[in-house]
Amino acid sequence: MIRKYLRPFVVFGCIAGVSLSGCKDGKAPSEAAKSVSKPKLGIRPHGDESIKIDMAKVDPDLQKVYSYIDEHIDEHVENLQKWIQQPSISNSGEGIPETAEQVKGMFDKLGCQETKVYDVGVAEWGQPSNPVVYAHCDEGAPKTLLVYWMYDTMPVTQPDLWVAPPFEGRIVDGKTAGIDPNIRKVLVGRGAVNSKGPEMTELNAIMSLKAAMGKLPVNLIFIAEGDEERMSMGLRKFVTTHPELLKSADAMMMFGVPNFGMMGGSEGLMYIELTTSGSKWGRGPTVSDIHGAFKRSVDSPAWRHVQMLASLTSKDGNTPAIAGWSDNIQPLNPKELEALKASSKTADLKKAADNLGVARFITDDPYKMTLMTRYSTILNLDGIWGGNMYANGSGAILPNKITSKHSIRYIPNQRSADILKKIRAQLDKNGYKDVEVKMIGDQPWSKMSYDTDIAHAIEQMYDIFGTPYQKPIDGNSILEGSGASGAWPAYLFTNSEQGDPNIKPLGLPIASGGLGMGGRAHAANEYWVIEGAGKVAGMATAEKAVATQIYQYSKTTTVPPKSGSK
Repeated sequence: MIRKYLRPFVVFGCIAGVSLSGCKDGKAPSEAAKSVSKPKLGIRPHGDESIKIDMAKVDPDLQKVYSYIDEHIDEHVENLQKWIQQPSISNSGEGIPETAEQVKGMFDKLGCQETKVYDVGVAEWGQPSNPVVYAHCDEGAPKTLLVYWMYDTMPVTQPDLWVAPPFEGRIVDGKTAGIDPNIRKVLVGRGAVNSKGPEMTELNAIMSLKAAMGKLPVNLIFIAEGDEERMSMGLRKFVTTHPELLKSADAMMMFGVPNFGMMGGSEGLMYIELTTSGSKWGRGPTVSDIHGAFKRSVDSPAWRHVQMLASLTSKDGNTPAIAGWSDNIQPLNPKELEALKASSKTADLKKAADNLGVARFITDDPYKMTLMTRYSTILNLDGIWGGNMYANGSGAILPNKITSKHSIRYIPNQRSADILKKIRAQLDKNGYKDVEVKMIGDQPWSKMSYDTDIAHAIEQMYDIFGTPYQKPIDGNSILEGSGASGAWPAYLFTNSEQGDPNIKPLGLPIASGGLGMGGRAHAANEYWVIEGAGKVAGMATAEKAVATQIYQYSKTTTVPPKSGSK
């Protein structure tokens, strides 16, 4: 349900000096209007932050943008609340058409000359795609920046665990949100960090740039997809079908990811489904589920499925038992190993576990944990279904079919087709030739080099904000195309290596970085920090960081833009 706010209004039906019904004290219309003020959220732009911006390095035009952000931060937070209040769950389709139109409206409000919702039809894996929202904002600037968004979110699977309704956009304190109690204001809602919070932070920054400076310092192209949680299947079709809409871009920036580093590459991510059925097995129920009482005399596909899954992994579930699972993984070089060691020295595993909502990590060794997080290929069990699915209910069922869904995150230089063959071969070897393997989708890995104008602009931002960050490794590091970056469809846009031989990417330098803080993506009580504390930036500071990146990019030109002008 989308919650709607009733806003104060004034009926201008009074004559000055005359008290009529609904006009208190005979006030004139202008006085009556002043007496009814819009409620304020009371957001403190700087919260309790200790972050110090080096204003000596900030141009006067950009300083005006900073002031504008501070003055309008209540409105900016309300923009995020309104977006959170609109569900956009790609796997169920709930709210997807409405959200696509809402996003188009955002780009219209920005003043983009061309905005359109594209229905891209059926994806190559056979599923209907969700719409892609496109916008082109021509500011007459020399350089054009392509901005990637996703507007879809994951569903809410455990509503009873939320401290506030997931589609309300409520602001709570840090203690209520289950994070640092020194943080006074946190927005809780589905999509808060993944990814409406960072994206609205970015859009607020862009709107502020235009409002304070009169025009943007760069031209912008937006592409916002509604299938990111479904392997970006619609975006893949859009980019390969409409490359002409994106050809003028000089570089690409994601939404302001708060990772205190540089993001541009991606790990690979594929989804498969494994199905055990009585009809394929030749035992157990073959036509439909049957009464559970017959387990006395009938084989169970469900128990067979459990045993099949157990045969694919170690007893603790942490190590895949699939022959050749780690084949073709590109080894780390000495610089990469040193970078991981340096990163692990500042890792606080207890705090990281608390923020994530887990009891502990697999290992208590910071270096091993950092290595596992950023350099491994994993097999996850995302869900399993069949038979009696009613929680707390009874009813005896012997299912005739069980299906489990698995996400596989893989890294250079592995290929999804090869991984799929290895799984099939292992199942056959283990005696499960009857188990069906279905590919749901694939998002290949991608690498990126960061000796680029857009990456250097982000480095300049970190310098201006006095924020230490992990410098990218020279060249096409495997770490820039693995778990460090997460999974996103960078392979469609990169100017570097990527893992799909059938795709010719657009050939763009890509980079993203940012301040701000959020967490619990895909989990209960997903959040985005509104007022910061200490070294944790609030929304206003995060917006200033985005504005700084874009502004600095407009001033950083080592590669001539495609327009040919400077």
